[in-house]
Amino acid sequence: MKIAVQKFGGTSLATADFRSRVCGIIQATKAENKGVVVVVSAIGRDNDPYATDTFIRLIKESNPDPSPRELDFIMSCGELISGVLLVSQLSAMGIESRFLSGEQAGIITDGNYGNAHILYINPKNIIKCLENNIVPVVAGFQGISEEGELTTLGRGGSDTTASALGVALNAEIVDIFTDVEGVMTADPRIVKNARLLSAITYNEICQLSREGAKVVHPRAIEIAMQNGIPLRVRSTFSSSTGTLVTNQKQEIGSSVKILGDNLITGIAHRSNVAQIKISNSGSRDKKGSELKVFKSLALANISVDFINVQPEIIVFTVAADSADRTIAILENIDIHPEVDRKCAKVAVVGAAITGVPGVMARVVEALSENEIPILQSGDSYTNIWCLVNKEHLELAVKALHDKFELGNT
Repeated sequence: MKIAVQKFGGTSLATADFRSRVCGIIQATKAENKGVVVVVSAIGRDNDPYATDTFIRLIKESNPDPSPRELDFIMSCGELISGVLLVSQLSAMGIESRFLSGEQAGIITDGNYGNAHILYINPKNIIKCLENNIVPVVAGFQGISEEGELTTLGRGGSDTTASALGVALNAEIVDIFTDVEGVMTADPRIVKNARLLSAITYNEICQLSREGAKVVHPRAIEIAMQNGIPLRVRSTFSSSTGTLVTNQKQEIGSSVKILGDNLITGIAHRSNVAQIKISNSGSRDKKGSELKVFKSLALANISVDFINVQPEIIVFTVAADSADRTIAILENIDIHPEVDRKCAKVAVVGAAITGVPGVMARVVEALSENEIPILQSGDSYTNIWCLVNKEHLELAVKALHDKFELGNT
């Protein structure tokens, strides 16, 4: 039996009318003689009554620092609600379905509350449903540890659930249904002529996601990539086929064509970044200062990015909402940094950047033509990123998108 895993985000499940669209998609897929496994997120987004953030606020009203174990319990409630509602609606349409919690779906995790990793999946209950022509509707974002404790999978956890189930079931495709058409060359809210990508490699979408494009969580992509399971990003509210994520450019079931590398695939961005500068010139212990800085921040669980270490200066970035904690930790070890809280990061992403002369020159040209200072820069084999002033973010994204001619023609 060919199997399709279909994950539906919170917006897709927010109303009875939207859930009817979801039921129609499931029904149409079943009509193609495929087994359908559905993964659901919590209904709605922040401030909606059944959204995960709403439940977090609810528990923190009584205790600002709740137990991670109890926090995971309340954070898992949204998917239970949306899953049961969808099963009820499917049943009303005559589609036999069954709701499964993460535990019932056989999702076993490492027990790390709030950001658990999936160790393995025992999909016996899912397979039993499929064998009996029942649609299993699985709660995303959750699993159970080997000790029997409920855990949640962290940000993007429902994407991760869908991808992992796709691997466990050797699915033909994992469809990520959301409220956008697919993966775009840039954020269409900033770049009006941003173009929908029909296909993209795993590496490219992973880099776009890591640099701020909020389409599919990188962990979900990495799981699918390791096992060669194609992902497709689609809209619940459109008939568009969306963006196929694979290393082969193909329609499912058609002959295979190799996906050619694009020089530049898209422009990603991340706002609300703080730049930290530490001068070593006056330090009595220049040799040990780097270790003191990064070890202290690691112990405080502060993620650092964009790191440049030179003999006389250390420069890196943190999320803007971590800036105060970062400063306090550094001052506690007698290091007094210079801080710029109003920064943003723009990234040019493409699978074929490595070894191609002139890419950085075009990046610098695009920004300098628009009088945008580069505060820092860096690169990897698939991207070049620049730190700019936050006030220049939108202009920088537009300038780079135009310079690499990524828009609609």
